This record gives sequence, C-alpha cells and structure tokens, in this order.
Amino acid sequence: MADQKMRVDAVVIGSGPGGYVAGIRLAQLGKKTIVVEKDKPGGICLNVGCIPSKALINAAKTYDKLRHGAKIGILADNLRVDMGTMQSWKGEVVGKLTGGVKTLLKSNGAEFRVGTARLTSPRTVEIAENGGKSVVEADAVVVATGSRPIEIPGFKFDGQRIVDSTGALDFKAVPERLVVIGGGYIGIEIGTLYAKLGAKVTVLEALPAILPGNDPEIVALVARKLKALGVDVLTGAKAKGWVEKGGRAAVTADVGGKDVTVEADKVLVAVGRRPNSEGLGLEELGVRIERGFVPVDRQLRTNVPGIYAIGDVAGQPMLAHKASHEAEVVAEVIAGHPAEMDVRCIPAVIFSDPEVATAGLTVEEAKQRGRDVKVGKFPFAALGRAIANADTDGFVKVVIDAGTQEVLGIQVVGNGASDIIAEAALAIEMGAVAGDISLTIHAHPTLPEAIMEAAKAAMGEAIHILNR
Repeated sequence: MADQKMRVDAVVIGSGPGGYVAGIRLAQLGKKTIVVEKDKPGGICLNVGCIPSKALINAAKTYDKLRHGAKIGILADNLRVDMGTMQSWKGEVVGKLTGGVKTLLKSNGAEFRVGTARLTSPRTVEIAENGGKSVVEADAVVVATGSRPIEIPGFKFDGQRIVDSTGALDFKAVPERLVVIGGGYIGIEIGTLYAKLGAKVTVLEALPAILPGNDPEIVALVARKLKALGVDVLTGAKAKGWVEKGGRAAVTADVGGKDVTVEADKVLVAVGRRPNSEGLGLEELGVRIERGFVPVDRQLRTNVPGIYAIGDVAGQPMLAHKASHEAEVVAEVIAGHPAEMDVRCIPAVIFSDPEVATAGLTVEEAKQRGRDVKVGKFPFAALGRAIANADTDGFVKVVIDAGTQEVLGIQVVGNGASDIIAEAALAIEMGAVAGDISLTIHAHPTLPEAIMEAAKAAMGEAIHILNR
C-alpha cells in the first residue's frame, strides 16, 4: 500500500480525556483535525481506568450496603456476587462512553483514525494503519499519549498472578486473597473494591503512611475503615519478590528490616504511572523530555514550535479533568485565541471508603507559603443528610487566610465527597472569602451543607457545632 499524503490544520496523537477533547474543540474552532489512536477511543480513562473502576467500585459499594442493611431494616438473603454479570455490565458502561467519543468527534467534524503515529518533522506525522502508512502535514501537533503503570523489579506483569490496574479491573472471579503493592489512590481504591466483594486484602506501602500527600486526619479515617473491612495495611513495607507456592503467589516484603511473606491469588502492582513519550519521534526532533515528561509552558507549547503536549505526558497532576482542561486551552491557542492555563486549583478525588476530595491548599501547605490561617471543620456525624444515609464517617475542613478570610483550601472526607468538591473548586477559583460560602443558602438536607457549616466554623460562627 503506497503512502498517502494529506494536509490538515492539526493532528492530535491520543484520544483519551485530553486528546478527544482537543479534537472536538479544534474542530469546533474551524480547524481541520485528525485524532490518531493506537487502540480504542477514550484512552485509559474511559476503557481501563476512571470509568470501569468507578463502575466496579459502585457495584461493590451496593453489595456492601446490602450486606449491612439489617440495621436499617433491609434483610437480604442469599446475597452473592456474580462477577461475570458485573464485568458484562461494566463493559456496557464503557461501551456507551467510548462509542459516544467517536460520535462526538465525527459530529463536530474531526476525523478519527486508528493507527500508530510518529513525528518525522515538527510539521509532519507518519501514521501506520491498516498495513500501510499515511503522511500528514499539519500546522500543529498535539501530543496526548497519556501514561502507563510502572512495573517494578521482581514483579513483571504476566496478566495472571501479577497484574496492573487494567488486569485488576478484569478479574473473572473475586480473588480469595489479594496483595496490593502500593498504597496510593489506585491501590486503595481497587483494594477496597475487592475487600467489599469478599477478598482478603493486604496492602504493602513502602512509605510511612498510605495516600501520601493527603491530610493526616483524612488518611487516619480511611485507614480505620480499611481495618474495619478486614484489610491489612503494612507500611514501611518494600516488596522484594514472589514465588509460586501451593497454587498461590508467596510475596516477600521487607517490613522494618524483617522479611514478611504474604500469600495471594492475585498481586496488583500500583506504585504509580509513567508518561508515554517514547517512540513518537520527539527526542529526534529536539523536543525536551525530563524524566519521561514533556515540559510545556502555560500555552501547552513544547520547546519546538508547532508541537504541543497535554495530559499525563505533560506532567503532574496526572488527572483526567486536568487533561481535558488543557485540551480546551491548547485548541484555543492553536486557533489563535488568547488562552493559557490559568487555574488556582485542580481538584482531586480518591474513590476510597470514605471518599476523599480536595481542592487548594492544606493547612501545612498554606503555612509553608507564609500564610496565617484559620480552620473550620464540620463532621458528617452532625450532618442531617449523612445521618439519614447511615454513613457518617467524615468531615469537611475549610482553610482560610486569617486576615482576609480568603478561602485557600477545602478538604472533604466522607462518602459523597466527589459530588460536593466542585463547590470548593469554584470558591477557590473565584477568589471567594469564607463569607461568600457561609452566606450562600444551601439546600437542606444535603451533603454540601457541610461546606457551608465548615466555612462558618472557620469564622467562629458555626451553628450546628460548638465554635472553638
């Protein structure tokens, strides 16, 4: 098949939450755009990450609630998990969203191609597809290739015993015993999911605590719930290797200088992700790469004119919603509009039990920046909606500047945190003061009332708890 040549305004490499959004917005702005994806539309997030994991987490949460429904008068007999049906349902969820991505790209006028892309010049992309090659000339190239799980020595992914997060979301049966290497958000989310479905879970975390970088009070609450679920968490535990023993994996870890062995049917390695910047021709063109990441400026431009990068490959935080926002910015930049990444905070959510959601600065981060702060905290145990939900583990913490009362950060731990953190992000983005939140009438009974109450507490005006 002879090489085919064509010219477009922009080529987007990758179709995850960054790539497909860039493709849609570029097309909306009148730019002739090709989006190239080597696998399925939607990237990691829609296919094997954010969406399927939350589908299974929701299913596990439902099962766990039914198991403990007796205290609210719901008695479930012969309750059991049909993993095959659950996985089929998860697949339907993924299929709806990935199919929607292709439809949106086409409807907006962007072309979607399945193939492997490589830059041969700052303005030329070679696409290997269907046994042949296409050469596309473009005024702009957006690299949105995402990231992949990190593999560690002694634990090579085999898809059977040793799995990454993708493999862990595709189990055909609930493992009797699961070892999770890594106590970050991915390990804790998936570990909690399978603990609720009946697995005996052990988490090995090399650092002194799980969920590093989070407020210690939040971490302590999540750790207590893990213990209640029967999850063993070993901190300061460095996984060394494993051997097959008696039909299971015997995993050895150094815990405080002593070797500890834990048996597992499956071992999930979740120690982080690394950017996909190799094999794209970037280094050959002089594009700067640092530790695998492609550094960009506030307009998502690399050091080589005409080449842009967004999403995980462009640096931390490696979050889908950050990639999507960068995608809209880069499309505006390419279209000649005055746009740049100008955000005060990027919210983050951990779908643990209870959920964790944060926006802005923690108390320690604010102090490190020289800010004198006041803190307001409101417990879910005093929140009407949480009590009615029979789910009162958690709190909202609002951090404000002691002098100006500007909202610097809001941290939420409690189930429903993922649904209320948007208000926190909006408050910080708009430069709100505590009074803006406290004087906003919040519907009752709802979970977001906790943000209002915590803001009042930071001002010494709490109503439903004692002011400190």
